[in-house]
Amino acid sequence: MAEKIATRDAYGKTLAELAVSDKNLVVLDADLSKSTKTGDFAKVCPERFVEMGIAEQNMVAVAAGLATLGKHVFCSSFAIFAVGRAFEQVRNAVAYPQLPVTVAATHAGITVGEDGATHQAIEDISLMRSVPGMTVVVPADAHETAQAVRLLAEYDKPAYLRLGRLAVESVMPEDYQFQIGKGFVLRDGADAVIFACGLMVQEAVKAAEMLAAEGIDAAVVNLPTIKPLDTELVISMAKKCGAVITAEEHNINGGLGSAVAEVLAENCPTPMLRVGVADVFGQSGKPAELMAEYGLNADALAAKVKEVITRK
Repeated sequence: MAEKIATRDAYGKTLAELAVSDKNLVVLDADLSKSTKTGDFAKVCPERFVEMGIAEQNMVAVAAGLATLGKHVFCSSFAIFAVGRAFEQVRNAVAYPQLPVTVAATHAGITVGEDGATHQAIEDISLMRSVPGMTVVVPADAHETAQAVRLLAEYDKPAYLRLGRLAVESVMPEDYQFQIGKGFVLRDGADAVIFACGLMVQEAVKAAEMLAAEGIDAAVVNLPTIKPLDTELVISMAKKCGAVITAEEHNINGGLGSAVAEVLAENCPTPMLRVGVADVFGQSGKPAELMAEYGLNADALAAKVKEVITRK
């Protein structure tokens, strides 16, 4: 793991790069372009950037209209607004007609920090997973984010791209190629497997290193696409390791943990524990303090791995 870069920064930088080559790309924002980093695109290509103001519902509806004209649209706001406030438009105007619009939501999860519970979206993966035909992507680091943005810029279906405020460590190898519906084994193991997404991937890697020092061989699998999930990889790693942990910066209900549990329940029931926000609202605080408070850091993950192994 090397330098720390926020996934939202990688998003803005990649959009700016694509602005030059992709004349069909349009970007919309809801008065938060400095924070969501869509302002990077606006500087390069102001004629294909539209500042919609604090009107998320209208932004998504306009994105749908542009998509019917053959444009591929990225529309951005904070996750709590892009999903919470504009859910009806995402569902009915974008997903129902299966239009190529990517809702790229930043500032997801409790690491929004001091802004507190009202701005910490911990329900967004669950909401987007439940929408028919919606692809849900949660990249682990800047490199994976750049790969995902480039792919989604050519994607012909609705997608939800979940991004964070906090700078995260680089965990994916340089030659990695993001693919929708595919996970990636970052570390193989035999005693237990940690399935993680987003910034929890870096914590999973740290936890596995801590466990290795104690003689516990934990695998780490990055699952950047929550929907469609890489069911084949989930099943094979669960069978191999016999104990499963899921790790996400999201409510334990409805997110990655639920997706993995559904697959295992139907195919190979396996001892499993879900690590995430335990069905409570967040609170104001520094990101690292909140991660510790809600059991989302490497120490907490390592403890959960030890616990689930006892159930084998």
